[in-house]
Order: sequence, then structure tokens, then C-alpha cells
Amino acid sequence: MPFLRFDLIKGRTDAEIATLLDAAHDAMLEAFKVPVRDRYQIVHEHEPSRVRIEDTGLGIERTEKVVLIQVTSRPRSTEEKQEFYRLLTEALSSRCGIAPSDVMVNFVINTDADWSFGNGEAQFLTGKLS
Repeated sequence: MPFLRFDLIKGRTDAEIATLLDAAHDAMLEAFKVPVRDRYQIVHEHEPSRVRIEDTGLGIERTEKVVLIQVTSRPRSTEEKQEFYRLLTEALSSRCGIAPSDVMVNFVINTDADWSFGNGEAQFLTGKLS
């Protein structure tokens, strides 16, 4: 945990998606100091006509490489989030050729009671995870 959901425009190869997921995971590991196997990612691909990601008046130009990343997580500090944004855009730029202007991130924050990793248990509450 965190759980990362990626919304992309269709057209990337499996190798490109694997590199994108690896780059995001590495940024998350460094920013949030979570275990290496703490990896929960899912990709949703959309037809170009089904995606509208504009700029809220900021003048940010988007391309067909745009990616929206939703991070569902326990609470994180402002500093951790800002570090994640920076590391993520650097990694996606250098490893995937995705411009920082094509990366939009949204956090959804929840609590320990909101997570079950399987077996019908809330492992943060039972003490199996800290």
C-alpha cells in the first residue's frame, strides 16, 4: 500500500506500460519508504475520445502521453507528497519520455480500517502489518 491506479490513452506497448509502472513504483519507494513488495498497481486504458484532462487554467499543454495517477493511501505528509510528485515526474520523463506536463496526480486518503489485503482481515488493525 499505497494503491496506484493509472488512467492512460490506449496505444502504449506492454513494455512501455511495464516501464511506467516500474518508474512509478521506484518513486513511491523512495518518497514513502514502503517495502519493495508493497506494490499495488492497476492500469486502465481509454480510447482518446474518452479522455479529457485539461489544465484548470494553468496553461499546461497535454499530449497523447498524458497519464492520470490516483494514489489511494494512508495519510502522507505534504513533504512526502511533494517529493513523490518530483520523483515521479523525473522518473517518467527520463525512463518513459513522458513530459512532466503530462502527469497529473490525485491522492485519496483513508485509514487503516479501510484496508484488507486478503483473507477477510484488516491486517493493519490485527497487527499483522504496522
